[in-house]
Amino acid sequence: MNRIDRLTAILIQLQGRKIVKAADISERFNISLRTVYRDVKALQEAGVPIGAEAGTGYYIVDGYHLPPVMFSKEEAASLLTGEKLMEQFGDQSSRKQFGFAMEKIRSVLRGSEKDFLESLEDNIVVMRPYSQMEQENFPNRFLTDLQHALGHQQVVNMEYFSFQEEVATRRETEPIGIFHDGSNWHLIAWCRLRQGYRDFRVDRIRKLNLTSSYYKKDKRISLQEYLEQRRNAAPEKTLLVKIAVDKDLRRYMRTQLYYYGLMDEIPKGDKVELTFLTSSLNYLARYLIMFGNGVTIIEPAALKTTLCELITELNNHYIS
Repeated sequence: MNRIDRLTAILIQLQGRKIVKAADISERFNISLRTVYRDVKALQEAGVPIGAEAGTGYYIVDGYHLPPVMFSKEEAASLLTGEKLMEQFGDQSSRKQFGFAMEKIRSVLRGSEKDFLESLEDNIVVMRPYSQMEQENFPNRFLTDLQHALGHQQVVNMEYFSFQEEVATRRETEPIGIFHDGSNWHLIAWCRLRQGYRDFRVDRIRKLNLTSSYYKKDKRISLQEYLEQRRNAAPEKTLLVKIAVDKDLRRYMRTQLYYYGLMDEIPKGDKVELTFLTSSLNYLARYLIMFGNGVTIIEPAALKTTLCELITELNNHYIS
C-alpha cells in the first residue's frame, strides 16, 4: 500500500471510532509507531482536525466528515457477500437496515463497480438453515431494538417462550450482549425475574419493548466474560468412544462429527478409527444408526447395547 492510500485508510479508521490508539494503527498497517506519528502529522498539516489524548489515542474533532469514499471491486464483492449473509442470518429488522445501508453504499460506487456487483448478484447464494425460518407467533424482528438497548444500557421488557418449559413468561432484562451460534441469534442478559444471567434465543421472543429504565453497565459482566465463564464451566461427565468407519463413508460425515465430540481420527487400511468424548451414548447412537454397517463400534460395549436397543425399538414400531 502506498502512502497516499495509507493516509486515506488511516483517516477512515479515525473517523470510524471515537478514539483510535497509535498501536492499533501500527498493527493494522504493519508500520512502526514512528511512521504512525509521521502519518498523523501529515494529515494534520493537510488540514484534518485530529486531536490527541496522551496515553489514550487520536480522535477526529466533532463536525469533520470525510467525503464519500470509493470502494475497490474486492471491497464491493465483500459487501455483497455480507448482504447475502445478512439476508439469511439476520432477522427482519437487521435485514431491513442492512438493505438501507447497502443502498447508500451502492450510490457511491463507480459505474464499473456497480456493473461488477450486478454480474455477481445471481452467482452468490447463502442457503438458509431450516431452523432459521420464521415461525408463526414469533415475529423475529427484534435485533435492531436489542442493539439500541445495548448501546444505551436500556432495560428490555419481553415475552419469551421457552420450548423446554413450553410456557411463555414476561421477562424484564438487562442486556449484556448478542451473539450468533448454531444458526441462531442469542441474547445474553441479566434476568430480573430469575435473578441471574440467562441465554435467550432471539427468535423465541414473542413481544419486546424498550422501557424508560436504564441500568449501569459496570454492574454487569461483559459478553466476553460471560462466554469465557461458560467455556470454563465444569464439563458434564464424558465417556470415551472409539469406532471404525469405512474411508469412503468418512468423507460424507464431514464436519458433523465435531458436533458429536470427535477428538481424534487415525487411518487404518480401508478404515478410519474415530475417537469421541461424549456425554450421551444415546445421542451419539442416534447419529451413528443412519450409517448402518459402515460403522463398527470398538468401545464401549454399552454403545453397542444402546444401538441395538434403538434398532429393536424401530423394528417393533414398524412391524406392530
